[in-house]
Amino acid sequence: MIISRAPLRITLGGGGTDLPSYYKQYGGFLISGAINKYILVGANKQFYDNYSLKYSKIEIAKRKNDIGHKLIREALKLLDIKPGIEITSLADIPSGTGLGSSGAFLVSLLNTLHHYKGNNPTKRQLAEEACKIELEILKEHEGKQDKYACAFGGIKAYKFLDYGKVEVMPLIDEDIIISELESKLHLYFTGEKRKGTASDALKTQDEKTKKGDSEYLSYLHQIKVIGKESANALQKGDFDKFGILLNDHWEIKKQYSPECTNDFIEKCYKTAIDNGSLGGKIMGAGGGGGFFMFYHPGPSKETWDFQREMKKLGLHEMPFKFDREGVSIISKEEK
Repeated sequence: MIISRAPLRITLGGGGTDLPSYYKQYGGFLISGAINKYILVGANKQFYDNYSLKYSKIEIAKRKNDIGHKLIREALKLLDIKPGIEITSLADIPSGTGLGSSGAFLVSLLNTLHHYKGNNPTKRQLAEEACKIELEILKEHEGKQDKYACAFGGIKAYKFLDYGKVEVMPLIDEDIIISELESKLHLYFTGEKRKGTASDALKTQDEKTKKGDSEYLSYLHQIKVIGKESANALQKGDFDKFGILLNDHWEIKKQYSPECTNDFIEKCYKTAIDNGSLGGKIMGAGGGGGFFMFYHPGPSKETWDFQREMKKLGLHEMPFKFDREGVSIISKEEK
């Protein structure tokens, strides 16, 4: 039995500029942080000569092409895994909540399958293979952020170059940044999952970018600048500036992706700002649900008041820490 885990992630600035339709023309930039909520994928050699899959459904298939779960199917194909394997997955957080669960699942799955075959892949290899499956083979309207953030862990800046390479850049004083943000960032579940997949939510952005829509591109250019300013603010220790930039990002995102919000989300956001939060946004591609992330500077009394008011709205806070390891093997038993 081999078990891998990969962390989920929160976007801290620049999200949306990691799609090929954008970075191939203009280059992309964002900062992302992996958190200690995980997707686990286990693999075991089994007696029966088939593929036995257990996730939110149960599948048993004789051939790879008969597998309904497209990520598992394409990962098995890519690594040429023969029948006689059982695959099981577990998740701390449900899919469709904006925390990069499909990317984490795919990175964790690929790591498990590589070790099942006796390989020892690098984090970059896993991220690139996951991108190959989602972007090239399945042609999803997706970016590269989730796969890299879930593979590498920590809080890092990612630069997406026009020819496809991704530069992974640690932030100066990452330990201090992690400590400060763990005390000032708050994740709240809206109670609703995103409507549709991340690919569905990003389809409009992807298509308008490919068509060269000038207004849409202007929004994405601004988002990229905010990503770079956010990285600078964090590395300078200006955490309140980072919080204000979150608000700037949210206001722009609502203009080019109005489906990311609704009356309830607007009410929650206004309540957060009225109670001392400097900024925040819905995680991921949007779609009217998932997790809110808010930055609240404190001190503790004001933070407690803020948390109390958010609870009154029916929001559930999810405490978290940042993950520093990225994808890893947590169990490996040789047979």
